[in-house]
Amino acid sequence: MKTKKTAIVVGASSGMGREVALLLLADGWTVGLAARRTDLLESIKEQYPAQTEVSKLDITQPSAPQTLYQLIEKLGGMDLYFHASGIGYQNAMLTEDRELRTVDTNALGFTRMIGAAYRWMAQHGGGQIAVISSIAGVRGLGPAPAYSATKAFQNVYIQALEQQAHMRNLNIAFTDIRPGFVDTALLNDGTAYPMLMNPKRVAQHIVKAIARRRHKVVIDWRYKMLVAAWHCVPGWLWRRLSIHN
Repeated sequence: MKTKKTAIVVGASSGMGREVALLLLADGWTVGLAARRTDLLESIKEQYPAQTEVSKLDITQPSAPQTLYQLIEKLGGMDLYFHASGIGYQNAMLTEDRELRTVDTNALGFTRMIGAAYRWMAQHGGGQIAVISSIAGVRGLGPAPAYSATKAFQNVYIQALEQQAHMRNLNIAFTDIRPGFVDTALLNDGTAYPMLMNPKRVAQHIVKAIARRRHKVVIDWRYKMLVAAWHCVPGWLWRRLSIHN
């Protein structure tokens, strides 16, 4: 009888993926660590050699699902798929390569990996899929068009899969995690971001939401208030707002 809890963390080399992976490991999980930069993953494996497997994985590559399945096989299963891989830019000048890279990673790569995890769980008795999206998906943000659009895509895609899993009687739970600004390398672009959150505190919120199998969670209370306010802004006024970070 299986007793150990197994998780795959995609995007575990830095930022929130790394913080969540460390909390899961400290809680006794066996974790598959996946990212493009395996050297950063090896430092985690040194701390938890018996609980970790490391794999080089680039979600923008068509071979990524096969790499995921190989990692699952090494772990002996997957109870949780945690997706923390993503990029984002402020792009007020709408530079083409930044927009397309964002779509390639946050939309195409996201769909590739979430779909692969979903199909595996559908065939192996279920599990939980948790993703870091963003409050940026709530409304279209002029300073970061592709980022906010792809985060909205992620929100709706998870919602659709949750409904489909119910329709198919699949035992797959979904957790859509929508943080505000977190003080990670993703935001180290010289911009002064407001209401920056501590990544370790955010990771604690995330792990708690996963444990409780929350469907959707906005982190933290300040951003919950902000999102509520955004929902109240009519379209004609939103179009005229100048949003600056």
